[in-house]
Amino acid sequence: MPELPDIELYLHALAPRILGHRLGAIRFASPFLLRSIDPPLEAVVGRRLVGLRRLGKRIAWQLDDQFFVVIHLMIAGRFRWKPAGAAIPGKVGLAAFDFDNGTLVLTEAGSRRQASLYFARGEAALAEHDPGGIEPLEASLDEFARALRAENHTVKRSLTDPHLFSGIGNAYSDEILHAAKMSPLKLTAQMTGAEVQRLHGAVVDTLTMWRDRLITETGDAFPEKVTAFRAGMAVHGRYGQPCPGCGSPVQRIRYASNEANYCAQCQTGGKLLADRSLSRLLKDDWPRSLEELEKRMRR
Repeated sequence: MPELPDIELYLHALAPRILGHRLGAIRFASPFLLRSIDPPLEAVVGRRLVGLRRLGKRIAWQLDDQFFVVIHLMIAGRFRWKPAGAAIPGKVGLAAFDFDNGTLVLTEAGSRRQASLYFARGEAALAEHDPGGIEPLEASLDEFARALRAENHTVKRSLTDPHLFSGIGNAYSDEILHAAKMSPLKLTAQMTGAEVQRLHGAVVDTLTMWRDRLITETGDAFPEKVTAFRAGMAVHGRYGQPCPGCGSPVQRIRYASNEANYCAQCQTGGKLLADRSLSRLLKDDWPRSLEELEKRMRR
């Protein structure tokens, strides 16, 4: 799922292409994409786009007269910038937004259709689409600490809760926790002031670095490959590969449909975190440390 750095990359690419231009038409390939009925489609089409903003992991276009288009890409939704009037791709295409200078195509890979489109009028209606988490790049240390300690969860869960923090998901939370040298399963209620400060610094540094890096690498082009797995990431999507900090193999734990990637040496003092399903199966045979794991692999 595109997260804060990826959404900021899209906003950077969209601004010079659609700001100030009139939304001439919206063509739909999937009837399930549009999730709102008020205001109607005809009230939005024909209006000029005057602003762009991010609402968590959502993208909001502001049109004149306080109309808004809100797009949630979910896991597999992506944008493509094409010549004006371009056709919607047959298998993955969801919709096309026609401007006088080009067409923005919305696609979604896979069979599940989760991406969504809403129309809204007025700031109050737009606010209903905002999960409410604080902006991690704007929050002070005190604001960050209050949000983090609002509920006692694992730090991984808290960072990825959109009601607590805006725009952080599975990928960048892995990178943040590696930068902070912190276990993803550490409970927020047990964190010291120094640990909260270290985590806050890692959040700001990691998100800023990746936002700026992606924008610099893309330049004036339109981003063609927005993915949760980036070359240069320390641990996310790198299970079994060497940690760039210490060289130990990156570990992972799986839960529900997600997973956490981490370096045991850098983040947990060499202790392997228990994957619920596997540790339940292995019970006492679950290796507790990197040393135990290496011994078993040599058998």
